[in-house]
Amino acid sequence: MMGMKIIIYGANETGSIIAAEFFEDHDIIVIDPDSKNLEKFNNLDLTVMCADASNINTLKEADIKNCDVFIACTNIDEGNIVACLMAKQLSDAATVCFVSKKECRDSLRAIREEHNKNHPLYIDNVIWPERLLTHEILRIITVPDAVDVEYFSNGRAKLLEYRIKENSTLKNKKLKDCPFNDETLVVGIVRDEELFIPNGNSEFMVGDKAIFMGTPDALDNTAGQFFIEDNNLKNIAIIGGGSVGFELAKSLENTKLKIKVIEYDYKRCEFLSQNLKKALVLNGNGTNLELLEQEGIGDCDVAVCVTDNDEKNLLCSLLTKQLGVKRAITRVGQIATATLFEKVGVDVAISPKEAAVNEIKNRIIESHAGILATVERGLAEILELKVREDFPDTALMNLNLPLRAVVAIIERGGKIIIPKGQTLIRSGDNLLIFIKSQDVAKIKDFFR
Repeated sequence: MMGMKIIIYGANETGSIIAAEFFEDHDIIVIDPDSKNLEKFNNLDLTVMCADASNINTLKEADIKNCDVFIACTNIDEGNIVACLMAKQLSDAATVCFVSKKECRDSLRAIREEHNKNHPLYIDNVIWPERLLTHEILRIITVPDAVDVEYFSNGRAKLLEYRIKENSTLKNKKLKDCPFNDETLVVGIVRDEELFIPNGNSEFMVGDKAIFMGTPDALDNTAGQFFIEDNNLKNIAIIGGGSVGFELAKSLENTKLKIKVIEYDYKRCEFLSQNLKKALVLNGNGTNLELLEQEGIGDCDVAVCVTDNDEKNLLCSLLTKQLGVKRAITRVGQIATATLFEKVGVDVAISPKEAAVNEIKNRIIESHAGILATVERGLAEILELKVREDFPDTALMNLNLPLRAVVAIIERGGKIIIPKGQTLIRSGDNLLIFIKSQDVAKIKDFFR
């Protein structure tokens, strides 16, 4: 794969994560007006510039006209917007603008929705990390007990990830002895933060995260049979009424769920009460055990802790779990913290920054590379490949792939096939392959 030239404006945590994710395969320049912020890049093989990227001369000096992707992710929305507009005037680079203020988002969205690429204020990709996080939490809430959910092939195929619990009927069973239906495939197992692609003799162990792919109906049946203890989701508590808490409550208002929102700031509570029709808004501290008990939070099916403070979210999650909440979903600011949170008892820990980096990776930088989704914090990918025209019909079991990977879905003539060993792979098929991230290049070479 040819490397791209990527300019990142903003050496904050988001910029650092993006740079660390892509510097090995791409030519990266990080621009920031504060030289202190740039020191952390000394040990990475990339270029830094101490300057302001909303200045036309800075962009010319960074050779913007040969840039493929320009990402503005400073903490100042207006600076990001101006920098992207400058980059657009001087180059054909795909522009990515991070925003957090509602008015900035709404204005840019209005321009985008008119699909007017010739508009002087057009920006290709507007990223609001909190919105991406909200969508991710919604997907996880609406599929009971899942720790990850992804949809493919226009919703006709699905990935679900579940944790094997102490009371699971799958505990210590070999895959070949589990009565999964025909359109369900076990594509990966994560154990002690290591991901492996299982075979028929692999066993499920307590604490494993099992990753399934298949048709939505088949996966829903599998989930109902083996994972969902009580599919009847009734009550949800949202702790933190900031932008994520508010968007989440608003999105859930058209469901039958009873929603409680706990928010510390009284003025914000007034805003929430005026703008939410169904939710019960409580003014108080989500770490106050007495308040949680008094409001019956322990009876909720799910607690979502989305204050903007990691420590507070962790404490709220653990308190709600202690009181009897079935699942705690928690926002974390620092990506590195997420694994730690899950180790101490949080069911799902997700970060807006991680959601944003995945969006950039899958939609923008690697869209041509066919990566449809990143699974388990980058340990695995769902790769989309078209089988070349001169490929001879080959049964899946005779494919002799150079390493372990799962051909999970075949798209052929508008149909979805969940393949078995005898299924033929044909020229022109579109394959969705579950694969460890480090093996992507080898599989691509094989099908070339």
